[in-house]
Amino acid sequence: MATLLVPANSNQQFAKSAEPALSAFRMWCAVVGSTLGAFMAVLNIQIVNASLADIQGAIGAGKDDGGWISTSYLIAEIVVIPLTGWLARVFSVRTYLLVNAALFLVFSITCAFAANLQQMIVLRAIQGFTGGVLIPMAFTIIITLLPKPKQPIGLALFALSATFAPAIGPTIGGYLTENYGWEFIFYVNLVPGLLMIAMLFVSLEPAPMNLGLLAKGDWPGIVMMAVGLAALQTVLEEGNKEDWFGSDFIVRLSVIAVVSLTLFLIIEIKSAHPLLNLRLLLRRNFGFGVVANFLLGMALYGSAFILPIYLSRVQGYNSEQIGAVLAWTGIPQLLLIPLVPRMMKVFDVRLLIVVGFSLFAASNFMNVYMTADYGSDQLFWPNVVRAVGQALVFTPLSAIATAGIEEQNAGSASALFNMMRNLGGAVGIASLQTFLTKREQFHSNILTNAVSAFEEATRNRVAQLTAYFMSHGVSDQATATHKAVVAIALRIRKQANIMAFSDTFFLLGVALVVALLASLLLKKPGQLSEGGAH
Repeated sequence: MATLLVPANSNQQFAKSAEPALSAFRMWCAVVGSTLGAFMAVLNIQIVNASLADIQGAIGAGKDDGGWISTSYLIAEIVVIPLTGWLARVFSVRTYLLVNAALFLVFSITCAFAANLQQMIVLRAIQGFTGGVLIPMAFTIIITLLPKPKQPIGLALFALSATFAPAIGPTIGGYLTENYGWEFIFYVNLVPGLLMIAMLFVSLEPAPMNLGLLAKGDWPGIVMMAVGLAALQTVLEEGNKEDWFGSDFIVRLSVIAVVSLTLFLIIEIKSAHPLLNLRLLLRRNFGFGVVANFLLGMALYGSAFILPIYLSRVQGYNSEQIGAVLAWTGIPQLLLIPLVPRMMKVFDVRLLIVVGFSLFAASNFMNVYMTADYGSDQLFWPNVVRAVGQALVFTPLSAIATAGIEEQNAGSASALFNMMRNLGGAVGIASLQTFLTKREQFHSNILTNAVSAFEEATRNRVAQLTAYFMSHGVSDQATATHKAVVAIALRIRKQANIMAFSDTFFLLGVALVVALLASLLLKKPGQLSEGGAH
């Protein structure tokens, strides 16, 4: 069993670089600086998605190819997250974090100057690779530098990046794009990025690099993991557009993903120096916590994906109007998240998790019976309930999942926990895209069959619309009748879309109920042994 853990000498190297004797000020400076970086890394997913149409137009990208602006970032991010703990031991926490923070800022700015799609894809991939480092490193710093009683405060700060950033991203992106231009969604990183670098520079202790670890690295595992995750992320991002397994491209990538990730698991189990300690998943709280976190990622990123599409496609909102609606999934979190650590002292953390998942699920079930008039006013309370649920669930879930994780396993725990949430988001978005398409087709077929030309109600409606168009400037009756039929078809399609979105929100609610059930299997942290090995 000892061969499945990170080597002891590597653990000591990491502990020395991660646990310098810091003053309280420098300790919190490191935590705030690193969580600010994680916030920006997550924000740059949603903030770009909100302005994708404008970016595509500016750089001459087609609608289908423009999706790679987001996909390239996500692929690079999800590949680097599992590598971060090991690379931090190789280059030292300070050097690794500062270099990637600086590169993230540089490539954020250069994205605004991309002249074509190819340049944008490359720049976004590098930005994603550097930004992906910031997410698990913030989590690792919190659970290694902060004393146990202070960790809930640090995790609450991290929750701002995990749940608040995806919620507020479309609001910021929509406002900047509509008022200043799409380039400013990249410029917005400049001031907080410089502040992040300054805080990390003054707070993290210099430590020697350990380049000798490169020779001992789990290179077969690294290669298999990188290839497998990249292929899987591409399948999830492009599958719906390419008709899934009706496409040879998707089939080949799926085979590559399955083979590579299977080999990765085998290598990690047998390796004397594994990249990740997968045995952590056998620990009750961490294992079920990862499952709940995966499902949270599905719902978190899925709902952030579905709502803007609904508002744009059905209600005709522009990006700024969409941002105004989604702001109410973010603003309550900003007020509530700072209070969660205090709640954790008063209430059983498992109760907070259950209440959080229950509210998040309820917010989706509130959107099950949408109509053509279901807009910003009707979405207000579901969005507020969703915000409260998200704020309550993340910090307690992170705390209970990582309780009992030893110092040497912090890197693996951080990588697995954050990677699975991001992977859950990718799976959730891909599933919802396909589900939405299939349900729209289903409802469209049902409604079309019900609207028969042989039905008197249908003939009367066509006659009414024909008369309307002829009284509003259409002189030819055949043209007016054609316009009447088209208007009915568009009404059917709109109604089918609304019903499909209602079904999609129901599916999100069900996923969160499953997450709630997984969270019921969590033990109270006090019931765990110090090592958390059971």
